[in-house]
Amino acid sequence: MSIEDGDRVQLGYVGRFEGGSVFATSDSEVASEHGLTEAQGKGPEEYGPLSFTVGRGEVIAGLEEAVVGMTVGEEATVTVPPEQAYGDRDPEHVREYDPETFEGMVGRPPEVGLHVEARNDRHGDVVAVSEDAVTVDFNHELAGKTLVFDLEILAVE
Repeated sequence: MSIEDGDRVQLGYVGRFEGGSVFATSDSEVASEHGLTEAQGKGPEEYGPLSFTVGRGEVIAGLEEAVVGMTVGEEATVTVPPEQAYGDRDPEHVREYDPETFEGMVGRPPEVGLHVEARNDRHGDVVAVSEDAVTVDFNHELAGKTLVFDLEILAVE
């Protein structure tokens, strides 16, 4: 039976950048091989299949579209451009703050790499700190990137 809108799908996956480096996976061995367990602070038991309902927007559009028509046991490699994933990088999502104001909002001194959450539930990373400004990038970390996924359909409900 081919996957269609409304089906609940369970799949195994490995997500890579075009250059080949792995950024996400459902396989704990692949995660460990590529240093993701340490980088993401996850243990092997935290990796597993991805489940979503086709047509509900629970995953990026390119992944959702890729599984339509596939069947259980089928494998595929799909390339997802930014517009079907996390969009292009938007310079308007990079904001500057006065260091004192930033520290008052966040409750700690600014430092490059610090992850912050704004009141509007947007997440960002401090990308630069100077005496006069703290620069925070609120773009999704995968914005502007073409993603390549190796998929295997494990189950369909």
